[in-house]
Order: sequence, then C-alpha cells, then structure tokens
Amino acid sequence: MTALANGLDSLAAFIQNAKNGRADFTQTVTSPPAADGASRVRKSSGQFDFQRPGQFRFDYRKPFEQIIVADGKTLWYYDVELNQITERQQTQALAQTPAALIASASNLKALEAEFTLAAVPDRDGLQWVKATPKTPGGQLKEVEIGFNGDKLAALEILDAFGQRSVLRFSRVEVNVGLPAGIFQFKVPAGVDVLRQ
Repeated sequence: MTALANGLDSLAAFIQNAKNGRADFTQTVTSPPAADGASRVRKSSGQFDFQRPGQFRFDYRKPFEQIIVADGKTLWYYDVELNQITERQQTQALAQTPAALIASASNLKALEAEFTLAAVPDRDGLQWVKATPKTPGGQLKEVEIGFNGDKLAALEILDAFGQRSVLRFSRVEVNVGLPAGIFQFKVPAGVDVLRQ
C-alpha cells in the first residue's frame, strides 16, 4: 500500500481504484442531547456492497433486519419488521448523501460538483476528508470519510438535526466478484410499498 499525502488523496485513489467492493459495518447513531442532557444511542451492524457508478446495498442484520438497495435508478428501503418498503427515484434521493461519496461518484470532479471537499488532520490512525454539501438546506450537514491508505475505513455523518452516525468498516474487499443480481430488489409478496 502506497503512502498517500492526505485524506483527499485517499478519496481520489479509492474512487479511481475501487470499482466495486464489500465490507462488514457497525453503525452507531447518537441523537442530539434532549432537554435533560441525555443522548439516545442506537447500534446496528451488517454488510455493505457497492458497484460504481451508483449501485450499493446495505444489509442491516442486527438488531433489526433492514435492506437499502440502489440499483442505479431506484432507491429501495425495506423495513422487514414493519413489512414496508419505501421506493424513491435514486437521482433525487442520493445527490448529496454519504452514498454519493463512496459509491456513486465516478471521479473526484463529479463529487466536487455537489460537495466542498477538504483534507482534515489524521486521527485514529486514519486519513480523513471532510465533505460539506454545496446546496444548503438539505438533511446532510457534513460527512467525514476515514481511509487506511486507499481503503475505506469509516464514515462520520452529521445531519441537519444534530444526529451523528458513525460507520466503521471491517473486512473491506475491493474489486471482487459480487453475486449476480445483488443490486436488484424484488418486492416480497404482501409488503406495502410507499412511492415518494
């Protein structure tokens, strides 16, 4: 693995070199402090797969089963416990999301059309880049992406409501043979579909 100067170089190398990939992830979501000063913390875990440009899949396995699939045209969100699917047009749903940063962009210039990108100091043994959406008023306030060389290692997301989501990736593999049809979503029988 070549030493890269900073998080921006790591992001550029990741976008250029990782055409697809998969990883296990853990996610910790912390709500902003309530009136009593307490924050609510939720933890989940699962598997993440992506194929550039524009296809990805998050399979949440614990504590509740949820599936998020982007097939290039449609974004599907399946909450197994609620027996409900939300279907949205992918271009509208993803332009300024963390998924655009790691799976959708074909190059750094495409990302810079939507985000202001800046290298930030190394921490936790990782190189970091901060991405701030150029269009104000969206749900996303900022994202920091952590890399170990050109390997994706972490995402730290702050939304407009003050909620912080931290994803840590492990067992990261890039340019692998992904199962056929992994980014195609088939609506199970008897599931309610909400179209947005």
